[in-house]
Amino acid sequence: VPLMAMMFALLALLEDSGYMARAAVVTDRLMRAIGLPGKAFLPLVVGFGCNVPAVSATRILSNSRQRVLTALLVPFTSCSARLTVYMLVTTTFFGANAGTVVFALYVTSILFVIGVGLALRHTLWRTMGAEPLILDLPPYQRPTLAITAGVTWVRLKGFLKTASGIIVATVCAVWLLQSIPVGLGTFGQVPVGDSLYASLARLVAPIFAPAGFGAWELVSALVVGFVAKEAVLSSWAQTFAIADGDPGHLGGHLIDSFAAASGGHPLPAVAAFLVFVLAYTPCVATLAAQQREIGGRWTLFGLGLNLSVAWLAAVVVFNVGCLL
Repeated sequence: VPLMAMMFALLALLEDSGYMARAAVVTDRLMRAIGLPGKAFLPLVVGFGCNVPAVSATRILSNSRQRVLTALLVPFTSCSARLTVYMLVTTTFFGANAGTVVFALYVTSILFVIGVGLALRHTLWRTMGAEPLILDLPPYQRPTLAITAGVTWVRLKGFLKTASGIIVATVCAVWLLQSIPVGLGTFGQVPVGDSLYASLARLVAPIFAPAGFGAWELVSALVVGFVAKEAVLSSWAQTFAIADGDPGHLGGHLIDSFAAASGGHPLPAVAAFLVFVLAYTPCVATLAAQQREIGGRWTLFGLGLNLSVAWLAAVVVFNVGCLL
């Protein structure tokens, strides 16, 4: 909630200060290449902080088709929650080159937005015309506290109403799956590897074998990451039963898991894993925001789009990496 409030407040400041119209004018020609007006630039930039307020920010677009297209592209912007996963994995596997790899992931995120935007523009949105950008450029002004606080509260309240129920339900479902034993054990007193959670992850794991990380320990973290990307690290820690304050031990387990799952090609598998984390659905809160802004049908389409693009990109990265 504090993160959402901060992002909504900053967005309100940009709107109230008169800067938004100028940013739209500056980026209008570039954004038209993917069929969007310059005003769509701001939600995409906000997405690098958090995808949820970025999806909410698409309401500044008056054209409904442009609003849908922008909301579908926002999840491809790499939010700050993904950065926690990037940092652990890259420092474990790439050492001194970790910063370069993280920078490459952010560049890849921009390429995903452009590539997917062009693909959708020339398929589903072929008939969407390019309307001229007509805006009144308001004078710069000092934002007022009352307006900023009011707009922030309205947007934050909408987020809480829509997203909180889905988040709580999903977290409870994950806890329940980890508490149910498969075979021996009692409810709540079962190792993660013997739980229903692990059994379901083993069913999903073969799907990721072509990408080089088809181990249930790695795939299960992706399932938890569907709730929130920050939970990926805690999921690994619980799966590998790592004591608090011993991240090096966790790194050793990750090295062994990626090496075993990839058939001796851990670095291409790690690169594929990071690309998948970058491109697949950021969190259930983003889905809730999309459902509110563009409806359930387009939200399901976006979910399938994210998963498909992420899986295909991960498979390509792994196989090309193995050849190299």
